[in-house]
Amino acid sequence: MRPSLFLSLAVLSTMMLNGCDQLGDEQVQAASQTAPVAQPQLPQSPGLEELAPNEEPVTWLNDTGDVNAKEIDWDALIPEDWRPENLMGDVDIENLSDDDPRAQQLLDKLKALWDKAPVVPALEGQRVKLPGFVVPLEMDATKIDQFLLVPYYGACIHVPPPPANQTVHVVTGEGKAFEGQLFDVVWVTGTLRVERLSSDLAEAGYRLENVSVVPYE
Repeated sequence: MRPSLFLSLAVLSTMMLNGCDQLGDEQVQAASQTAPVAQPQLPQSPGLEELAPNEEPVTWLNDTGDVNAKEIDWDALIPEDWRPENLMGDVDIENLSDDDPRAQQLLDKLKALWDKAPVVPALEGQRVKLPGFVVPLEMDATKIDQFLLVPYYGACIHVPPPPANQTVHVVTGEGKAFEGQLFDVVWVTGTLRVERLSSDLAEAGYRLENVSVVPYE
């Protein structure tokens, strides 16, 4: 595992946030705060209640106890040789103002890099279990049958989306859906496909299908 790489991605995403002049001081809570794979610790989000005030009960797609599923963390989705933090070079971000042309150039390069982030082909067809935050593709849906699974709170809505290799398109299957809410923290178990999705919210580099969705505990 390479937690330092994930931290770099979170820092770069924060830089994108500042460059876009959105919610200037909001902190990105990265899932790189995880412990070993056996028990990852996703970030806690004190503002979750504000986004989901109705407190409606959640209907989960129960875990079937798939013993063949391998529990992975988000770093497993990143190729070993992909080092996006090298893009920063010798740029001093702290002293780089929003109106500096170098800031916009760096932002443009970073967005292009995020959208085209490479995946790990060897993961194709593997049964995996991955924790993350739910971002529905249809925000007004009462039953969610497709969503993006992302590694940190606020992604795609309040802060910029993660790289494509840190965004997973989850499809619950025909006739199945869970009645959850934006930024629910969940475990998703399913078959991982190396398949891209372009949406208004983000670029996803992976797809999870034939899934179960259970609350993160």
